[in-house]
Amino acid sequence: MPDATRVLVVDDEAALREPLSDYLVRQGFAAAQAASAAEARARLAAEAYDIVLLDIMMPGEDGLSLCRHLIEARQLPVIFLTARGEATDRIVGLEIGADDYVVKPFDPRELVARIRSVLRRAARAAEPRSAADEFHYLFEGWRLDPLRRRLTDSEGAVVSISSAEFRLLVAFLDHPRQVLDRDRLLDMVQGREAHLFDRAVDNQISRLRRKVERDSRNPELIQTVWGGGYMLAAEVRKVPADG
Repeated sequence: MPDATRVLVVDDEAALREPLSDYLVRQGFAAAQAASAAEARARLAAEAYDIVLLDIMMPGEDGLSLCRHLIEARQLPVIFLTARGEATDRIVGLEIGADDYVVKPFDPRELVARIRSVLRRAARAAEPRSAADEFHYLFEGWRLDPLRRRLTDSEGAVVSISSAEFRLLVAFLDHPRQVLDRDRLLDMVQGREAHLFDRAVDNQISRLRRKVERDSRNPELIQTVWGGGYMLAAEVRKVPADG
């Protein structure tokens, strides 16, 4: 029998954290709890987890700060547990790379479905590839190694990009010179039909433009198509990883 999926529930409200953890255990997960970001960091240092359910508003270090650490340092999938009025924080969380969110109060069955969906996507992304399957994207002097999420400029210098920026860039590279509207981009980047926020896409595109454009105020690569969405105005080639 395979090992149970390890879930860390991080929320300062015991009235939510404890029954949710009990429910996850009944659904076959191995659930642990943390009442603060500091406690979560201690648990993460001592044990390995497969996914983190993370409250945004907590005393001390908030969930957004901890999320950034989980994604950048540990590459752990994160689902936010958010209050209904925290729209701006949800947008920021998605921008820094959170995989999904649920709004309190939520149906625990929906949360379990979202956990399994996020883990399926993470498993597909982690599937090993043979050397023959590895490739790089080339576009306008840039090179992206999708396996290692490594973006380099024409001089070979590495440019740091977040998980969310990486997913957005791949969506454009897979559909060059095609107009992609916000709904389609959200679906591709978030991996689910999302009733999310147009602003999340706009802000992330602004961040990505600052990385790849010569002048982000007058973008040439990632163009705005008024009334339609965005388009990558570049020729894209896929070449062998050693090419």
